[in-house]
Amino acid sequence: MHQATRLRGAVPALLIGLLVLLAAALSAPGVSAQTGPQSTEQGTEDSDTESAEPQRSGKDSGVTTLRADDKHAYGLEVRGPDALRKLLVRHLDLARFREQADISEVEIGRLIAAAPAQARSLLETEGYFNAQVDAQRVEDPAGGTPTVRVQVDPGPQARVGRVQFDMQGAFAEALQAGDPALERRWRGLQARWPLKSGAAFSQSAWAGAKNALLASLRSRGYASADYAGTGAQVDAKDNTVRLSLVIDSGPLFRIGEVRIEGLERTPEDVARNLVPFDIGDPYSEKILLDYQEALQRSNLYEGVAVELDLDPARAGEAVVVARLRENTLQSATTSIGYSTNTGPRFGLGYTHRRPFGQDVVASVRLQVGGEERLAGFDLLGYPQESGYSNLLSLQADTLDAGGARTDTQRARLGRTRTTERIDRLYYLEFIRTTLETDTRRTTDKALYGNYEWVRRDVNNLVFPTRGLILNAQAGAGYALDDDDERGPFARLYLQGTWFQPLPRPWLLQVRGEIAQVIKRDSLGVPDALLFRAGGDNSVRGYGYRELGPVRDGAVVGGPVLATGTVEVLRRFSGDWRDWYGAGFIDAGNAANDWGDYEPVFGYGVGVRWRSPIGPLRVDLAYGQEVGSVRLHISVGATF
Repeated sequence: MHQATRLRGAVPALLIGLLVLLAAALSAPGVSAQTGPQSTEQGTEDSDTESAEPQRSGKDSGVTTLRADDKHAYGLEVRGPDALRKLLVRHLDLARFREQADISEVEIGRLIAAAPAQARSLLETEGYFNAQVDAQRVEDPAGGTPTVRVQVDPGPQARVGRVQFDMQGAFAEALQAGDPALERRWRGLQARWPLKSGAAFSQSAWAGAKNALLASLRSRGYASADYAGTGAQVDAKDNTVRLSLVIDSGPLFRIGEVRIEGLERTPEDVARNLVPFDIGDPYSEKILLDYQEALQRSNLYEGVAVELDLDPARAGEAVVVARLRENTLQSATTSIGYSTNTGPRFGLGYTHRRPFGQDVVASVRLQVGGEERLAGFDLLGYPQESGYSNLLSLQADTLDAGGARTDTQRARLGRTRTTERIDRLYYLEFIRTTLETDTRRTTDKALYGNYEWVRRDVNNLVFPTRGLILNAQAGAGYALDDDDERGPFARLYLQGTWFQPLPRPWLLQVRGEIAQVIKRDSLGVPDALLFRAGGDNSVRGYGYRELGPVRDGAVVGGPVLATGTVEVLRRFSGDWRDWYGAGFIDAGNAANDWGDYEPVFGYGVGVRWRSPIGPLRVDLAYGQEVGSVRLHISVGATF
């Protein structure tokens, strides 16, 4: 039974209406997810409103009023540009001490007298060195609580004049020796400096620029880099600031030793086998992060911290310290979930990370769902010096889809390696599949060797918005079918997903896959090695694996497959920035050969949520071939 509600008749009109409404909502200027009146912060300018009209019209009234009441000794009114008013209301002593109802008149007078100088000091941090500030007390004509009025004329904001960089230390020595790589890097550091001549000056921008320059040096080789001196010379008359920086790079750090700490039962060599650099390599922040991620991916350690010893005296042979906390020796997990592909599911898992004292991780898993059931046992060896891990896997699964029941058993022996961007897996597998329809039952077997390669060149692995993900597989084997016919075959598969930002706030995703099993027409291979289409991550609008050749009234696997998707997303604004609206078109099918191949289409709308574990996708898709609507729900990144 399909896990979907089917609507017929007015479906195309309904989808067109939904698309029009979505486009209108997403493209409307100033769309906000807020409802009701806008909330305000308490205790500053927001707790006492200005005039209502400027807020409705989007104009700045130029005044922030902290009204007086029985809890305050006086009211406060600050007049000036919006951003500067917020600064003054947040930091002026007049704003803080007004809450002291018992403050004396003498103390209020002192605060008023000190306010102009204090305000000018605050404004100088934003680059206003010629500000005019006046503070005076205004009595209430009705005899009530007085108001202190602060009038601010900031004058022009200072601009950066000349910027002078001087480099000292090992970096400067290499520059003098004519190192071309460092010359390019030094030019790049200066080119990325944000406070160029003519830029608006503020203390926060100055501090941020200095920190960013130093962080860039420290992240690649010069871990002890620091400033020998910095200066911001202000010419208040011309409203310019001359910046000077003297950077001492310190020595170039090179990796000399890797020290492992915190292990009790796991061999130290395992952590060393995951090191992604060689002794003597220049230090960089990236190689330490790569090492830390490799240790985390191994699933052997619950806590990982990789650091560099910053002792300049040992820079030529710097020590990398990996502090590890081992994962529990044994763990059990349960899971419950729902997928529109296969319905509700329940899972159990058990893992032992050193059975019988051997350097392997043993896992047992069981998953029971409405249309799919799976049981598996895996042995994964600890990472070796090459970075690869040996694996042994036994698995049995059952799938009811497209009117056919498929029972598959696999025994796999291979090796795997996972790095930051590339995953590799090669194995030899014996596979046996029984395909049962209403009128026929066949069992095919094969001995099959395969190589799988996945590359992820994206800006974010959890929710990519730019880049490319490729998945390539190539294998060959020897099959024995239900009619005792035997012979060789080959299997090829390629999938790619391209992520491309469009003019904000739009995004584009394009996905495509193509695959083929090359064999004699009369030779049967296990159905699990063939292809079907349809479902959440294939052609939406159709059931999971319900697209393909039809045999005896049931959908079975086909030797050829091609599917594709074009999807446009628009990011919401405000508090809903982790949500996206989507419109998409899917096309594709599986077939017995390319001559019989006929793609079917699905299209619809949906929403995306950028969750911590990957995108939550909810789609309403119309399958053109079947003339019905299907709901698709999935969560998590799919590579």
